[in-house]
Amino acid sequence: MMAKSKKIYAVFQGHQPGLYLSWEEASNQVKGFHGAKYKSFFSQEEAIGWLRQCVISATEPVSEQLITLIKSTDLPEDDSMGTGQRIIIHTDGGASPNPGVGGYGVVLQQGRLRKELSAGYELTTNNRMEMMAVIVALEALKEPSTVVLHTDSKYVVDSISKRWVYGWMKRGWKKSDGKMAVNVDLWQRLLPLLKTHKVEFKWVKGHAGNTENERCDTLVNEAKNLKTLLKDTGYK
Repeated sequence: MMAKSKKIYAVFQGHQPGLYLSWEEASNQVKGFHGAKYKSFFSQEEAIGWLRQCVISATEPVSEQLITLIKSTDLPEDDSMGTGQRIIIHTDGGASPNPGVGGYGVVLQQGRLRKELSAGYELTTNNRMEMMAVIVALEALKEPSTVVLHTDSKYVVDSISKRWVYGWMKRGWKKSDGKMAVNVDLWQRLLPLLKTHKVEFKWVKGHAGNTENERCDTLVNEAKNLKTLLKDTGYK
């Protein structure tokens, strides 16, 4: 008789979220907890993947233990994304003051793969860093991909979803009021990427407890404080 595979229990919502090797341990975390959310798996990889998806879709703040757990099991950064499975991207960018020292932060996720990207700049603007985050994220993909991209930038989302940018381009990068559009160099870099990849943009409210958006914000702040900052050569 074959030995029975041992289960591993993932607790997303409970007294103490995390992974447990026995039902006795796991049940102690969910008994009496209103709205407990948990699931059993036959491998740690599956359990971590499920927890990560729970974190991505969470609408309420997530415990720091879970964030630490899913980050500690990330794969090396040279693992390529893009095998037909949908890719989840979160981006953020900013400058302080505006214009001023800026940076961007990106989190890419595909199944159990996760990658974080960031960089800081000497002088730039909020909108340029929001755009740069989206560009860098899409440029990191190795092949045409289906992407759900979360950003708290209304400038980016509305310019694309309401097709303003395509009108600017058609008029020689002039807006409807006759004034020149800004950040043309970045739009010219981004639009071809939107042809290569199938991208669904989703706006998220910034600083509202979205775990990955908050992580991107942390990456932005860390990048702005780097000793060596890049030059945003396209900023006039």
